Amino acid sequence: MNPNINPHVKEIQISGIRQFFNRVQEYPEAMQLTLGQPDFPTPKHIKTAAKTALDKDKTTYTANAGTIELRKAASEWIQNKYELAYHPFSEIIVTAGASQAIDVAMRTILEPGDEVIVPAPVYPAYAPIIKQCGGIIKYADTRKSDFKLTPELIREHISPATKAIMIPYPSNPTGVVLSADEMQALYLELREKNIFIVADEIYSELCFDDAHRTIASYPGMKEKTILINGLSKSHSMTGWRIGFLFADASITQHLLKVHQYNISCASSISQEGALAALVEGQNDPEEMRETYQKRRNWMLSKLQEINIPVVKPGGAFYLFPDIRASGLSSFDFALQLLETEKLAVVPGDAFSEYGEGYIRISYAYSMEQLEESMERLERFWKRIIS
Repeated sequence: MNPNINPHVKEIQISGIRQFFNRVQEYPEAMQLTLGQPDFPTPKHIKTAAKTALDKDKTTYTANAGTIELRKAASEWIQNKYELAYHPFSEIIVTAGASQAIDVAMRTILEPGDEVIVPAPVYPAYAPIIKQCGGIIKYADTRKSDFKLTPELIREHISPATKAIMIPYPSNPTGVVLSADEMQALYLELREKNIFIVADEIYSELCFDDAHRTIASYPGMKEKTILINGLSKSHSMTGWRIGFLFADASITQHLLKVHQYNISCASSISQEGALAALVEGQNDPEEMRETYQKRRNWMLSKLQEINIPVVKPGGAFYLFPDIRASGLSSFDFALQLLETEKLAVVPGDAFSEYGEGYIRISYAYSMEQLEESMERLERFWKRIIS
């Protein structure tokens, strides 16, 4: 290997999700419950807006932070949905998906040696970004608290080197959300601490039982919270690559510098589609959310029937069943399930070492697929624990 490659990059591995997804390609006949890809088409009015933008030759650079029309729409959207006030000119940046927003946030605030508290098991993209910045990940093991970050876990991991805490709810891979009391407890723990909060809320529109709550809404928290959202999951726009950074102007002025020299601006055509999503399609997520909730309820009842333990998710479109009774590692479980029943799920260890003993199941698939998949899972489960 070339010795001149950045050592932080050398240490990074391809996402465990993608690693297993690539393995699945060897089984073209397999049913997949692996990727977090909504199975709904992008709403028609969004596609129409993009086509119109093309016809009008809106194919040039936009402002680095995004078109002012889209930022105004994002400002109104987050105010209407979550009662958060962000100025469209100075406190909102349109990014190339939430993934780029995470990268910009971390590269703006982290210096070598800074620590970031991350509740685990967790979405695998955070760790490589933190490491590339020279940061240190402090995983908070949430397995004993139903996968929820708690004040006790924060106190256990916080130190003078702590620069930020990730609050990624609804959660990928577990689907859990924080209740009003649980979010209030985090606020009381963090309000006096001089650290950044990075709130990844990409699944905020897919909460089933209770309304989404954001820590940025609490007194004094906006000033130190970098809030990340986007349209990939809420409007089935994963390939459009539109995300948002919301932060106090004192933070955004620095986020914008990193963003500017990273991609200049998000796609102009995608921004026009996003504008339609926020102006005409504020209710687009409702049908998807209702469908996901019905699927979640059915999947939970089926897992209970099979006798596979799982924490009830309150949002997103994932389940994180506990397969430790099988005696297999999460990877071996997923591999044998793939080989014998032609069913693909994601091994839990893709979501840090604290996901070992679990698998992630995505229910962003049709009921027909889910029903067949669960029959295959049931056969496999009964065979290995008999």
